[in-house]
Amino acid sequence: MNMRIGAWAAGLAMAWAGAAVAAQGFPDRPITLVVPFAAGASADGIGRVLAQELSTSLGQPVIVRNQPGGGGAVGLMAVAHSQPDGYTLGLGATGAIAINPHIPNAAPLKPNKDLAPVAKLADVPLVIVAGKRTGYKNLKDMLDKARAHPQDPIIFGTPGQYTAQHLSGELLARMAGIRMNAVPYRGSGPAVTDLLGGQIGVAVVDLTSAYPHIKTGDLVALGTTGARRSAVAPELPTIAEGGVAGYDAPAWMGLFAPAGIPPAAADKVSAAVKAALAQPEVRKRLINLAAEPDYMGPQDFSRFIARESNRWEQLLKSINQR
Repeated sequence: MNMRIGAWAAGLAMAWAGAAVAAQGFPDRPITLVVPFAAGASADGIGRVLAQELSTSLGQPVIVRNQPGGGGAVGLMAVAHSQPDGYTLGLGATGAIAINPHIPNAAPLKPNKDLAPVAKLADVPLVIVAGKRTGYKNLKDMLDKARAHPQDPIIFGTPGQYTAQHLSGELLARMAGIRMNAVPYRGSGPAVTDLLGGQIGVAVVDLTSAYPHIKTGDLVALGTTGARRSAVAPELPTIAEGGVAGYDAPAWMGLFAPAGIPPAAADKVSAAVKAALAQPEVRKRLINLAAEPDYMGPQDFSRFIARESNRWEQLLKSINQR
């Protein structure tokens, strides 16, 4: 028995040593970046900007592979099942990382066990918008109506049930003490279309989908979901400014590796991400994609995810108990 334990320990030590040696020479071949969303989407643009910058700084090609499905979970499951050597990375967003693990019948991805956070990349601003027929000029108008008629909930469109947009609306209802009922659509685009047509009065959507119509005056921005004004549209007030103190619920995106990646490899990639996000031109390109650069290293990002996961888990429990 002792001989077997000794052999196992020796083998484990050799594996660790081998991983350390491999990490020292990392990377020495191309890296695959899995983007778990369709080509042409905002997340795809973010991934391609990141891939270009990492290719330059790491000295190896970073090849983007789109693998959509399951709200971003399918591509991340492929990452999780890859060799944990740093040569397969993936983008992960709020839904797949912090929300889906708490939803019944969700994709079988366990981010806290299957993936290693490498770097937070950006916040992705969301916005609550109203159609012109509602007569709302600001968030206060909507809140006043909801409080004056508590028997009539505010109906709001979302890009889908249990998305970050849906839960941002639910959080607003809870913090403001009003009733809001969500109507799920197949994406922000269809929700915006029905807003413009007057089929619904309010929606919580990606800022990119609504912003062109806000600028023309066809939609009214009631508030963005972050704690501070969006760099994409700094003229728009936040929900907190509109009367819901302490509200803060932006979507976000980060970079992940399979669990077990050598720390030296993760740190090297993370440092390259930090350097890229510090470049004014890169920041400008990401802001043009409605993403606000917000770097965090592996440890800080891991703690951030834990807080986010706990927050959305508690909100989901309250929703499902209604």
